[in-house]
Amino acid sequence: MGADRSDEGRVPDGVDVSVPSIARVYDAMLGGSENYASDRAVAQKIQGVLPISKESAWEHREVLARGVRYLVEQGIDQFIDLGSGLPTVQNTHQVAQAANPAARVVYVDNDPIVFAHGRELLAGDDNALVVTADLRDPGDVLGRSEVRELIDLARPLGVLMIGVVHHLGDAENPGAVVRQYVDAVVPGSFLFLTHFQAAPPVTDEMEKVFLQMLGSGRFRTNAEIAGFFDGLEIEEPGVVEIPLWRPEKPASESSGEGAPSRLIAAGMGRKV
Repeated sequence: MGADRSDEGRVPDGVDVSVPSIARVYDAMLGGSENYASDRAVAQKIQGVLPISKESAWEHREVLARGVRYLVEQGIDQFIDLGSGLPTVQNTHQVAQAANPAARVVYVDNDPIVFAHGRELLAGDDNALVVTADLRDPGDVLGRSEVRELIDLARPLGVLMIGVVHHLGDAENPGAVVRQYVDAVVPGSFLFLTHFQAAPPVTDEMEKVFLQMLGSGRFRTNAEIAGFFDGLEIEEPGVVEIPLWRPEKPASESSGEGAPSRLIAAGMGRKV
């Protein structure tokens, strides 16, 4: 969890810190400091239901880095990171630019605190920026002038939806949201997506915690997650638990109801 400290003086204008934020809860899970009491309460509740959820959060961060490195190897040099969350470690632009210094990255999040801290992190980097926008409105996101100045939609790019689609409820038609981004990019582009994976009965209780305290957080079946890649050419090894998605060291397939590997699935698809 984030360190005990006063929240006074750290709140951007217009932010109600009594309401937990998805980005800040995730920051708390990773042991960050950019979170508040309401966020830590949710993170603690999640860990109370499933103590290994913090380890799962770190596995999630590591699969993001693996995915970005893989995309750079495929020749991708521009990325849109949707629902990016707060800066932590192995941020998309850092991973991409370590492999290709010319790589360009746009971060998109609807939390103004993400914008404030992202702007600080990216100061002096002309190839990366953060915008405050709602990813549920692809037309607005992709039509932003600052986005279009950095991202060329006439060239292949990587669309990253890491740990965000599960925060879209069924009524918000997440499949249609994903499809709009896929339709907007040219062939040769990739979608890299991770999603909470249903593993009853453990995840039933976790889903209740997310929905009650955050108002979002759906655990979907592997088949439902795979459906987000309809029409795309799925990269190996398919839609699998995150430790098994292109591991850079031998991965041991965890087992049992509480195994971290059963909580989140990852997949990547190429538009042909």
